[in-house]
Amino acid sequence: MTIYLKNTLSGKKEEFKPLQEGVVKMYHCGPTVYSRAHIGNLRAYVFADTLRRMFLFAGFQVKQVINITDVGHLTDDADEGEDKVEKEAKKQKLKASEIAQKYTKIFLQDLKKLNVDVDFIEFPKASEYIDAQIAMILTLQEKGYTYQTKDGIYFDTSKFKKYGKLGQIDKEGLKEGARIGKNKEKKNPTDFALWKFSKKGEKRQQEWNSPWGVGFPGWHIECSSMIRALLGSQIDIHTGGIEHIPVHHNNEIAQSECATGKEFVKYWLHIEHLLVDGKKMSKSLGNIITLDDVIEKGFTPDDLRMLYLGAHYSKQLNFTWNSLEASARSLERLRNLLSPLASIKEKQELNEEALNQIQEAIFDDVNTPALLSVLWDTAKNKEMSPAQKLAAVNVFSELLGIDFLKQTRKKQKIEIESLPKDIQELIEKRQKARKEKNYNLADKLRKQINQKGYTIVDYGDKQEIYQK
Repeated sequence: MTIYLKNTLSGKKEEFKPLQEGVVKMYHCGPTVYSRAHIGNLRAYVFADTLRRMFLFAGFQVKQVINITDVGHLTDDADEGEDKVEKEAKKQKLKASEIAQKYTKIFLQDLKKLNVDVDFIEFPKASEYIDAQIAMILTLQEKGYTYQTKDGIYFDTSKFKKYGKLGQIDKEGLKEGARIGKNKEKKNPTDFALWKFSKKGEKRQQEWNSPWGVGFPGWHIECSSMIRALLGSQIDIHTGGIEHIPVHHNNEIAQSECATGKEFVKYWLHIEHLLVDGKKMSKSLGNIITLDDVIEKGFTPDDLRMLYLGAHYSKQLNFTWNSLEASARSLERLRNLLSPLASIKEKQELNEEALNQIQEAIFDDVNTPALLSVLWDTAKNKEMSPAQKLAAVNVFSELLGIDFLKQTRKKQKIEIESLPKDIQELIEKRQKARKEKNYNLADKLRKQINQKGYTIVDYGDKQEIYQK
């Protein structure tokens, strides 16, 4: 059966045809490790994992890379500001390498909790591919695509006529917009740094010698050079958040295709934003949510993965604690329906009808909501034998990355009035803090309640309490 993917480059669903028969090469834009990934970031990697599972199910060999940005990503996408990792290192009074190591470790732990197979994936660090980045810049320089300013080596986007082709970006609009930076030496507002010089009198923790002087790579060049080093000059699939389309991914295309003279990526897939209560996650709004926050509230990583899978990757997903609770209850109901199958010893192959239904759903642009619908139909199907049903459920578990045969322990809701006095007081204080929008205090009180053995879940203005 044919796999279809909606290619951001064309804006249409296209039949998937790999560059190399039987092999899929995929690259996914990874985290900048100056802080921990939040649940919006993690959605992209659950999608990458689901994509891999689909291709393995279809019989392909998969090569998969997620980069770790530990140098070169500045606080301003227009190549200005401080290096995010070095800035955080100063703040925490640690080495840049220690900051990168700390948050890389947490990132990988979060992926494992979400059942992403990290052993299957390569995680190259930008700082370990400096020579590859310098080599690609030299190639671009030899071909006449670069120029030098006081602060670095820049790519001249006017020399790549197809610049902005991903997402049909309006170059004139960019010129008039907010991307115009402080560097007046740039020939074009869309030009971007390939190599930045270390500032005089300022000793960076991460800097290297280069043909142009001491400095560090720009943010965009790392992806192109690591893809080339690990996967080759051309790859099948490149994914990332939709925020990468206007700048980062168009810059990758420009530098890669100018360096190699070949089409860089066949299929671009972009993940939509995850909102929190209809708003973008930000520190200023105090609505950043991590996987630890989810777990501390009594939910499991499987509950969160179920929430992700319930929406198509190309659609915005609005996270609320109510929606997570609904996903958790949905998963619990499914497991209660399916758990008796775990005791079946008889083995049976997946029948053709069930196989076709699964393929029609997942091969249609990784349509996980449709696949979950097929799973529900299978769970309720009284005509399938238990052995047939088990064969199908094993495939669903493998494709969606959730063990649907796992037994779940039901949470016992507790009336607040029956709780010990000190817990009641903490709950009342937290409710007051939430009404006053003092979310930092509310979060601290929630953690205190959690440490005493109780989980608190918010439903609008109301709260429910469960024994852990």
